[in-house]
Formats: sequence, C-alpha cells, structure tokens
Amino acid sequence: MKRMKKNQGVLRTDELAPDGVKIVILWNAMVVNSSVFVPCIDTDLTIKDLKRITEAKGWKTVTRIRTEDGKRGVRIWRTM
Repeated sequence: MKRMKKNQGVLRTDELAPDGVKIVILWNAMVVNSSVFVPCIDTDLTIKDLKRITEAKGWKTVTRIRTEDGKRGVRIWRTM
C-alpha cells in the first residue's frame, strides 16, 4: 500500500500517523502485559512503525492485525 500524505506536521520519533491521522499513545503508561489498539487501514506500515518505536525503547512486543468493534487495526502487546 502507498503511504497517504496529509498535512500532519512534524512527528516525534515515538509518534504514529497511520493513514495520515495522528495517533497518540502514552508510551510511558504502557507497562509489561499491557496492550493498545491502533485503528488503521495500512496495517503493514503501522506494524513497521510500532516495531521501530518499541525496538528503540528496548521492548519486546507482539502485534496482531485485528478487527475490534468493527474497526480494522493493529493491537500491540508489550511482553518485556
């Protein structure tokens, strides 16, 4: 899939903007065994961005493409 470009401003290294929409994740609140759902269409790009961010933090994670409450996206779990 081609990445959509919108006027989203400058993103910090730990921010996501799948499909051109900024998603705020409170990374400091994400403890081991917690998870967060990121609604998106471009799941491949989202997984790539999530791995980039979490690897920089030194975290181990598991990601799965899911549909939750009728919305497609990616759920990420912090495992270590």
